[in-house]
Amino acid sequence: MQRLPRRLIGWSITSALAGFLFGFDTVVISGAEQTIQSLWGLSAGLHGVVMGAALYGTVLGALAGAWPADRFGRKPTLIWTGVFYIVSGIWSAYAWGPYSMIAARLIGGIGIGVSTVVAPMYITEIAPPAYRGRLTGLFQFNIVFGIVMAFASNALLAGLGDSAWRWMLGMEAVPAVIYTAMCLAISESPRWLLTRRKDRAAALRVLAQMQPDASPRVIESEADAIVAASSSDNAGRTSAFWTMRLRVPILLAFLVAFFNQLSGINAILYFAPRIFELTGLGRHAALLQSIGIGITNLVFTFVGLWLIDRLGRRTLLTIGSFGYIASLGLCAWAFFTQHYAIVPLCIFAFIASHAVGQGTVIWVLISEIFPNEHRAEGQSLGSATHWIFAALLTTVFPALVGAFAPGWIFLFFCGMMVLQLVWVLTMVPETKGVPLEQLQRQLGVSA
Repeated sequence: MQRLPRRLIGWSITSALAGFLFGFDTVVISGAEQTIQSLWGLSAGLHGVVMGAALYGTVLGALAGAWPADRFGRKPTLIWTGVFYIVSGIWSAYAWGPYSMIAARLIGGIGIGVSTVVAPMYITEIAPPAYRGRLTGLFQFNIVFGIVMAFASNALLAGLGDSAWRWMLGMEAVPAVIYTAMCLAISESPRWLLTRRKDRAAALRVLAQMQPDASPRVIESEADAIVAASSSDNAGRTSAFWTMRLRVPILLAFLVAFFNQLSGINAILYFAPRIFELTGLGRHAALLQSIGIGITNLVFTFVGLWLIDRLGRRTLLTIGSFGYIASLGLCAWAFFTQHYAIVPLCIFAFIASHAVGQGTVIWVLISEIFPNEHRAEGQSLGSATHWIFAALLTTVFPALVGAFAPGWIFLFFCGMMVLQLVWVLTMVPETKGVPLEQLQRQLGVSA
């Protein structure tokens, strides 16, 4: 296996840090939300809008993220996501009312949505095939790491008095500034330079930096392969995205994002304390169990990163599906039969299954299945699908808990994961170690 240049590792880590800000921004408001509601006397409805503003922004960012990535490049778009995070953090810290906070959180959400389009795509376009899963999976690891660090930051700042909530929200600006500065040092994606800007000289310089031991002839050959794949993609065909030719990657991107959310992951993460309280645990014990979820997620995301280029994407999705079915089914049984003591164990097993399977695979798979000319649009489709269903499930989950016994809710999620398993076994191709241009041919996208 080829040695991975340090420069390439640095570029990948820098881009993946957008995931850290994603995770941090998503969770950091949890330490401030009760104070904000009390301070500004918010109704339940307005409080919900304040809490959901970032989530609404992610949908907008995911839908719009493809355009700047294709028009201006991957690097400038990554830089601007950092700027969005900086503005959101500072504005949130100085927010003077609920509508000011909504605007600040909406800006941060747009940054999240755009980052889920651009960061995994950038890493996929620079990563060698043998390392693509692990490097692109760093984005998911950083999401989880950002969540854990937001909880830790909130805990450390909680003792600062009446203004503690402002410090909590403003703290996001610190890693955002560091991330934005680091993005200035990365290079543009060579695939974007060749297929969008048509700047072969610049692309060759980047390819040479990515493969310092390769001869000029090898670099030229790789550039020719990228251009040839792009030419084949466009030769005698419409350049539109919504075509039968792209039906396989479009369906894969939609369904991997759809099943990701229909596992119930976001609902369970957001409402973990409430779920644990349904088992009879007190509020404090429920919160401690929620911290255990974060740690479990982080540990098993590490496991997923270690396995993704060894076992492959399809294998991890299969393993995760079996884990989902077992943990959710057992959880439903526990609620139906009032064996509440095993519910926390089932939830931890569910989180582990998600982290190893869908959590590790989703951003990798979406970013590698589309041709160069349509990768940004495909990433946008997958990200938008993910966030739309996340918003819908997060919105309706409290009502579902009130209308149905918990066992029926977990049984529904379990049933959806049975459908995911059938989909994985019958439709999902293995993409491990396959060069992007060769993958286009395997999926029937290019000749």
